[in-house]
Amino acid sequence: MALGIDSKKILIAEDDNFLRGMYQSKLEMEGFLVDSAENGKQALKAVEKNPPDLILLDILMPVMNGFEFLRQLQASKKYRKIPVILLTNLSGKEDVDKGIQLGAKDYLVKVHFTPEEVIKKIKEHI
Repeated sequence: MALGIDSKKILIAEDDNFLRGMYQSKLEMEGFLVDSAENGKQALKAVEKNPPDLILLDILMPVMNGFEFLRQLQASKKYRKIPVILLTNLSGKEDVDKGIQLGAKDYLVKVHFTPEEVIKKIKEHI
């Protein structure tokens, strides 16, 4: 397999089964390798097991939310450089500011972006 987009791995951390599955399918159709997690704790384990090239992260998740995941990711010298795009329903300025301050490269509000636009953003950050 040629290097390039085909070899890029995306981790989707999203507790909504439908959205997680839909994004996984769309990303795989684009040639990405995809791993997924239902919460921040599972996402951290997935990062440690097989580090992705980019993380698509929801904020409102059970067990460990996206903000706490970002805090722990940024505390790791080994993984802090992995780009993270927040994809969430939280649209308040304070949430956006907090996400960016915690190290997210982009902040997308689910209802404002189509899956195709999200994939375009992923390609911009990889």
